Amino acid sequence: MYRELHDLYPYAHCELDFESPLQLLVATVLSAQTTDVMVNKVTPTLFARYPDAAALAGADRTEMEALLKPTGFFRAKTDSVMKLGVALVERFDGEVPPRLADLVTLPGVGRKTANVVLGNAFGIPGITVDTHFGRLVRRFGWTTELDPVKVEHEVGALFARKDWTMLSHVLIFHGRRTCHAKKPACGACPIARLCPAYGDGETDPVKARKLLKYERAQEATA
Repeated sequence: MYRELHDLYPYAHCELDFESPLQLLVATVLSAQTTDVMVNKVTPTLFARYPDAAALAGADRTEMEALLKPTGFFRAKTDSVMKLGVALVERFDGEVPPRLADLVTLPGVGRKTANVVLGNAFGIPGITVDTHFGRLVRRFGWTTELDPVKVEHEVGALFARKDWTMLSHVLIFHGRRTCHAKKPACGACPIARLCPAYGDGETDPVKARKLLKYERAQEATA
């Protein structure tokens, strides 16, 4: 299933825009309860105003809250980002550490965020268990676990470590485009014949194609 999805999405990648580990770390923290598209609209102004950890740590709270308001939960996110800047300055000389054990000690950073940063900013393989990844691996029968850490370890054992980051990208892409939470487009899914959850969603090919999103929706109407 992974091989076929990899062939379908050979270009799968982190959909948050970033130019440095710090930018990716902050963007991932901001992506909670909102879309990557919304985060990408906010971060250019944010990073221009606060280009490094010291600037984040010393930010004007009211100003940052105004910048982050479109992402939702902006007060809590402002608090996390400012505290993140402080922790990086005080404990890591303003640099993002390339170790999971260090990353998860930072404010607002859990294993999911840490693995995003490791895999995409440092090239260190990691599995990102977001809602899409968890949903798909359970539908595929790769795990029955609900706890993200258990999902990460159980699914990770099925694949070579070098594939972990791309595996995450491919499944997240497929979850956003085809295998949706409420109405998966089973009838337009290229791995339907392999999927034990086939039939949970729309199986009629014509109706299923209407459920496709992003570039897959464009393919369906081409």
